[in-house]
Amino acid sequence: MSLYSEYLKEIEVRKNELGLHPKPIDSAELLSEIIAQIKDTGNAEREASLNFFIYNTLPGTTPAAGVKAKFLKDIVTGAETVAEISPAFALEQLSHMKGGPSVEALLDIALSDDANNAAAGEVLKSQVFLYEADTSRLADAYKAGNAIAKGILESYAKAEFFTKLADIPEKIKVITYVAAEGDISTDLLSPGNQSHSRADRELHGLCMISPAAQQEIKKMGEDNPDAKVMLIAEKGTMGVGSSRMSGVNNVALWAGEKTSPYIPFVNNRPVVAGTNGIAPIFLTTVGVTGGIGLDLKNWVQKKDENGNIVRDANGDAVLEEKYSVKTGTVLTIDTKAKKLLDSQGNVLVDVASAFTPQKVEFMKAGGSYAVTFGKKIQTFAAETLGIEAPVVYASSKEISHEGQGLTAVEKIFNRNAVGVKSKTPLHAGSDVRVKVNIVGSQDTTGPMTCQELESMAAATISPSVDGAFQSGCHTASVWDNKAKANTPKLMAFMNAFGVITARDPKGVYHSMTDVIHKVLNDITVDDRAIIIGGDSHTRMSKGVAFGADSGTVAIALATGEAAMPIPESVKVTFKGKMKPHMDFRDIVHATQAQMLKQFNGENVFQGRVIEVQIGTLLADQAFTFTDWTAEMKAKASICISTDDTLIKSLELAKSRIQIMINKGMDNEAGMLKGLIALADKRIAGIQSGEEPALAPDDNAKYYAEVVVDLDVIDEPMIADPDVNNEDVSKRYTHDVIRPASYYNGRKVDLGFVGSCMVHKGDMQIIAAMLRNLEKNGPITFKAPLVVAPPTYNIVDELKAEGDWDVLAKYAGFIFDDNNPKEKARTKYENQLYLERPGCNLCMGNQEKAEAGDTVLATSTRLFQGRVVEDSAEKKGESLLGSTPMVVLSTILGRFPTLEEYKAAVDGINLTSFAPPSADLARPSIPLKAI
Repeated sequence: MSLYSEYLKEIEVRKNELGLHPKPIDSAELLSEIIAQIKDTGNAEREASLNFFIYNTLPGTTPAAGVKAKFLKDIVTGAETVAEISPAFALEQLSHMKGGPSVEALLDIALSDDANNAAAGEVLKSQVFLYEADTSRLADAYKAGNAIAKGILESYAKAEFFTKLADIPEKIKVITYVAAEGDISTDLLSPGNQSHSRADRELHGLCMISPAAQQEIKKMGEDNPDAKVMLIAEKGTMGVGSSRMSGVNNVALWAGEKTSPYIPFVNNRPVVAGTNGIAPIFLTTVGVTGGIGLDLKNWVQKKDENGNIVRDANGDAVLEEKYSVKTGTVLTIDTKAKKLLDSQGNVLVDVASAFTPQKVEFMKAGGSYAVTFGKKIQTFAAETLGIEAPVVYASSKEISHEGQGLTAVEKIFNRNAVGVKSKTPLHAGSDVRVKVNIVGSQDTTGPMTCQELESMAAATISPSVDGAFQSGCHTASVWDNKAKANTPKLMAFMNAFGVITARDPKGVYHSMTDVIHKVLNDITVDDRAIIIGGDSHTRMSKGVAFGADSGTVAIALATGEAAMPIPESVKVTFKGKMKPHMDFRDIVHATQAQMLKQFNGENVFQGRVIEVQIGTLLADQAFTFTDWTAEMKAKASICISTDDTLIKSLELAKSRIQIMINKGMDNEAGMLKGLIALADKRIAGIQSGEEPALAPDDNAKYYAEVVVDLDVIDEPMIADPDVNNEDVSKRYTHDVIRPASYYNGRKVDLGFVGSCMVHKGDMQIIAAMLRNLEKNGPITFKAPLVVAPPTYNIVDELKAEGDWDVLAKYAGFIFDDNNPKEKARTKYENQLYLERPGCNLCMGNQEKAEAGDTVLATSTRLFQGRVVEDSAEKKGESLLGSTPMVVLSTILGRFPTLEEYKAAVDGINLTSFAPPSADLARPSIPLKAI
């Protein structure tokens, strides 16, 4: 049977079973058959083949794009003749193919003596996705006297690919659609349990919110052709929890604009909004698509006649509506005045933050990629021509305050800045292009990152990237047919691209499912590094890390750069003494609670970098804090460390990188060996005193300073989804932190120790608790306990040290990589499950707790339906706590009393912490030493 026949069968299945259109073509072999049928003028499938070729073939560097570009080139040059595709139409299609083979074909034509060379040159003037091989050809042709090459370069130098685009409309009419009340997690827009379909955009679009919501949005758009549907998080923040490019893709699919008539199911320019704005990393994703993200501020804290905040019975601030955005409300965005107007033209709120010069450029260009590449192409052309590039793009905002020191994040950005004109160090608010040192991709967004790399015609990793890793952790729980179909393909692509991969396509080393954040934390070997990772919990305890969408990850891999404003910082310090029965996770939760109390309910962390002085903790333990900052809605976090602690953390990182090398994971470029060399260099700089551990200047300026009192933290602290709060907007926010005594023996249905929030010490705590408890007689579990170690290295170390034997003694299930699970559990026994390293229940895309369960977990997610679904009888709850609390609660089947808890952890060295003896800020020092 031919590939085309199989494709037709697949089309029927998609149409009849799912109501979908034909899947876009990325196969070179299938497209070759389609082209053969186009050439055969008598073929019965010729008309259908023409439609598939023109309108249903993926662009960029997909295998199919290479075949399509060659055939279009042959049509332009006259080597092939197709009545329905003129040379001009062939050039038009090439102009929409976004680089790679299409640019190569256009250059072949433009730099030849072909009759259409000038026309091809005009098309090239609109292209921005050019790489070194392309620009080298242009430069060589120009130097050889080629007039068309000269014209292209002159156009590039003027950035006509940007200046000739239409400006964004001065007025944009929108009609509101309230997607949910309260914070909207990206799980609502792109559920984790549907991650396998993200690369199939039309199919994945069916999982956004609900089928009813999709049809409502579609009908609103059809009924209001002059308006855009704006999705809103009412009384909440839009896009919390994850970057999730697929979430923005889904919004754009239902409420955006078609990117190109020749690229199926790729839409852009969606409009989203939230009462409390857009979560930082999700807002970056909106920019990737040239969309608009508005901070509505339509609910404000109510105040009494004395100006005091009015509070409800729970002590929460009462909100009152400033203006309505209920579904169906027609509004206008005035992009020139930067105001949101009602239907009568009255100003409702200032939205200037959504229309900075840089964001407007993204909107005009249809996305941030085109701007990133455009700037590079303009610079190249001007340098090649030997001229000064005219100012086309908005000047980068460079803010420098004389006499003001630098925060830690300001120091990192200054150190890694590219193309900065200022001769003095830059402060928060400056727009900066920076070198990216470490990049991470995970397996549920990885397929989209591959698509993004293909769409921007990238073929290999930028040589300026120090380290990059592709994980397999998000689909580690179950090796099902979806994982078997997606994971090997993903790993092969990334491995060939130059990324270190958890799975070796050649089968040289054991396939691992290590949690991506743990690996990135290990391969980050400089506290002044910038890290970009395809997950919101890319929050390293060395350097500054930003969770990002799959597209931003692709840009970082392809160019080794990222662009963003230098964020504001919040300083967090500690006072008092941590009690020995407390785990550091309790301190993390208490930080959030005390911050909210100190600032009258205002989350000063949101959208900012938290600089936390926990420098006496090694990188693994410190990661517990920095990781949680994603749930604090912070943009990123930085651990301010002491010199001695940083050196120990770097030595630990070196040992783990060496293990990766010993397993055969290094690539031909010696990326892992290079990281060890960088770690040695950093250690030498600290030891010599020339480059001490990163610390802010003592005269740095912070948005706010939070002091956490350790003395008042006397019992385990729980992050509660508060599922029964009368105000739906206050559920699932991570802001409700309660002491364990609040639960007064409440039943626990399942416990989970795992995800990126735990480290080797947590596994040792479980073993120590079991040893403690077995002194009182046989241990029986009254609730299931699922344990997923973060990495295989940890498992190996536990086995060598004897703790794994203790865990295995009580386990009713132990993972077996030679016979991995092929089906997700739906029921659990009251026993210990030792699961494969990876994310497990935290992701919610493979295994979940039983619907309606009360789960106590060490993980990060308490969103509705993530770890546990609601049942018809009861709402599912994902309560978050420390490892010892989770373990004891599953043995008891309920929350323990404080006395029971203290007895269970007696004599165990939990993740103890003592604040640094002094503020780790230092006098202002030269930029070179930061």
